[in-house]
Amino acid sequence: MRTTLLCILLSQGLLLLTPAQADTNPWKESYRLEHAFQYDAALNALNGVSSEDDLVLLRRGWLNYLKGAHSKAIEFYKKAISKNGNSLDARLGIILPLLAQQRWREAELNANKVLDMAPWNYYAHVRLMEAEQALKQWQALAKHAQAVHERYPSDAAVLVYLARAQQRLGNHDAARAAYKKVLELLPDHFEASEFAQ
Repeated sequence: MRTTLLCILLSQGLLLLTPAQADTNPWKESYRLEHAFQYDAALNALNGVSSEDDLVLLRRGWLNYLKGAHSKAIEFYKKAISKNGNSLDARLGIILPLLAQQRWREAELNANKVLDMAPWNYYAHVRLMEAEQALKQWQALAKHAQAVHERYPSDAAVLVYLARAQQRLGNHDAARAAYKKVLELLPDHFEASEFAQ
């Protein structure tokens, strides 16, 4: 009986979803669409989920960031922070669209808020270093990158920030040494290859 009713509804255009579509998990569908770079569709897949759920706010922030709607992403991350001020995910998330909009000081402020809560959070340090570089805070960046390198010695990105800061400060030997360490980790790194010689 149910199958017959379903066939009638489908044939008359009264039911727009197939049974497989009706049973689709909105989260699974959203992630599938994200991986296909269909960010608007990935956002729409979450329409049936509570719009004030923490995870939905974070997801909407992320997807808006990916599609380049940075102001919208910031809006969702701010909502997530206001719901849960202890959310490192939300506080880290908001830094990305701020960096994309070149709002360096706000990015710096938000990264420091994360570091107040989690002093050696890798992502907060890297995003803060990006802001310091954009603000041309070479002395602060050199000191910061050195401290982070001591804790993450196998991370090439941190060494690149260190090398750039040393180069800008005129410490060419220190910059060259940092770039050589980058090449030990990533032998084909273009920037390090150019400057390590």
